[in-house]
Amino acid sequence: MYTVEDGEFAIKAARQVLETYLNNGKVPKIMFPKKFKQEGGVFVTLHKYPSNDLRGCIGFPEPIFALKKAIPEAAVAAATKDPRFPPMKLKELSKVIIEVSLLTPPQVIRVKDPDKLPDAIAVGRDGLIASMGFSRGLLLPQVPVEQGWDAEMFLSHTCLKAGIPPERWRTGKVQFEAFQAKVFTESKPKGLIKEKM
Repeated sequence: MYTVEDGEFAIKAARQVLETYLNNGKVPKIMFPKKFKQEGGVFVTLHKYPSNDLRGCIGFPEPIFALKKAIPEAAVAAATKDPRFPPMKLKELSKVIIEVSLLTPPQVIRVKDPDKLPDAIAVGRDGLIASMGFSRGLLLPQVPVEQGWDAEMFLSHTCLKAGIPPERWRTGKVQFEAFQAKVFTESKPKGLIKEKM
């Protein structure tokens, strides 16, 4: 799994990418350690400082890219392509905390009775992906902790993120996948980097 040193590298790389990209529209070449040449899921989350309000969050839940490619792409997308926010300007970057979540591959949760779904997930450990038909939505493991949700609320909100009615998970028609993440964050912009969970 990933160490604090890996998290430090990932966040510093994401910040370097954003400083360059928001300045001149180019993604810099970064020499990533060998571990980052393997494929992995990753999300980059940006928070305003000091309010901690969300400023952008984009990533790749599936390990389809090497991390050395996924981290820069997710960083640029979180800053400029999150549809909930206007594209970030360079002057904003000094007031933003960067958080990087390095993910394990998602695994389908199998239960015979949908009422047992809450028992199959651990709030604070698992992230969730809900899918039904063409609808799909993801919430990272830190979200229910930050929001104070229990497992049932976590399931309902993951459905909502996918555009699925929140109680639909009780019908057994929604497929859920769980994944875990090592989450690293800056204490303040360019500040100390620590493991969040």
